[in-house]
Amino acid sequence: MMNNLELFRSIAKNPNGYAEGLKKERGGKIVGYFCSYAPEEIISAAGAVPFRIFGKGDIALADAHLQAYSCSLVRGALEDALSGGLEFLDGVVFPHTCDSIQRLSDIWRMNAGTGFHIDVVLPVKLDADSSKEYMTDVMKKFVRDIEKSLGVSISADSLRACAEKYNRIRKYLKKIFEIRSKNPAVIRSSDVHAIIKASMVMDRDLLLKELASLVEELQKEPEKGKPAGKRIVLAGGICNLPDIYSLIEDSGGDVVWDDFCTGSRYFEGAIDLNGDVVQSIAERYSNRVVCPAKHSGLFPRGEHLVKIAKENNAKGVIFLFLKFCDPHSFDYPYIKEMLDREGIPSMLFEIEEQLPSEGQFKTRCEAFLEML
Repeated sequence: MMNNLELFRSIAKNPNGYAEGLKKERGGKIVGYFCSYAPEEIISAAGAVPFRIFGKGDIALADAHLQAYSCSLVRGALEDALSGGLEFLDGVVFPHTCDSIQRLSDIWRMNAGTGFHIDVVLPVKLDADSSKEYMTDVMKKFVRDIEKSLGVSISADSLRACAEKYNRIRKYLKKIFEIRSKNPAVIRSSDVHAIIKASMVMDRDLLLKELASLVEELQKEPEKGKPAGKRIVLAGGICNLPDIYSLIEDSGGDVVWDDFCTGSRYFEGAIDLNGDVVQSIAERYSNRVVCPAKHSGLFPRGEHLVKIAKENNAKGVIFLFLKFCDPHSFDYPYIKEMLDREGIPSMLFEIEEQLPSEGQFKTRCEAFLEML
């Protein structure tokens, strides 16, 4: 198991370096993307490796193009491109989610120099019948756009095989979360995050092999007698998470689940392999757990968070928000109210992609956990 974890840790620590090495070693195309609404199955079916863009912490060049109140994900990603850190990319896919990502798309197209540029203009309201039809049309257009950009033709068999592959990947990722929730001593929460992060950039065939091996090893691990910490669910919009897991564990907590797009929302939902595969891919993105930049009724996000807190016997919820992230900030009051009604304590902490205020976070975390 240690070999698997070391591989995931090293890739998560330096995703750009891994992608550069992969390109030198095997050639092929690497396509960057933002947001878990990017249709990775279609990118893979076009013969390219999907690469989640996480950004970097030190901002210098990007501030000439973006307002200071843009979140650090947007600023850090543009910084990575402008400083030459993403030269290995053959193109970038921009699903339209929050306003900041949509505006970044325009700036990126004119300044980044990272190959072809495709906007995927997804519906915002996902609970209407017309939105499902529109989502399918968007996915069909994306198939045509990626074919043209990469000079390939995507066969139905290739698309079905990739959809089946991603179903298996998501199944293994969910299983790892379930194993940790049942017995947190078996694998550290920081390692679970490294696995998810690496899964978004790795060669997907290698990923599937390594995940299968890791799950097999984890299932053999005996119950361990380490005293359990207080069970915590994380929620929010942190994409390139700083090392908050060790701080939570050192404070006496165990992260047993999350509601992150770089966490459980990444693997929620399966693609129906019967019938039209493009339509099935669209249905997964329409029906999976909703993101704060999308709308599917007034309370689904709050109901989902209450549900996973109860299902995983969590003692409390810690909200981690990027500064200036409006979608999450707008949702927070009603979600907190729903948690309060269910008697589930919560704490809000605003951070940047880097965590300069570790002491402040640890102090607040310790106080919150003591209260539980």
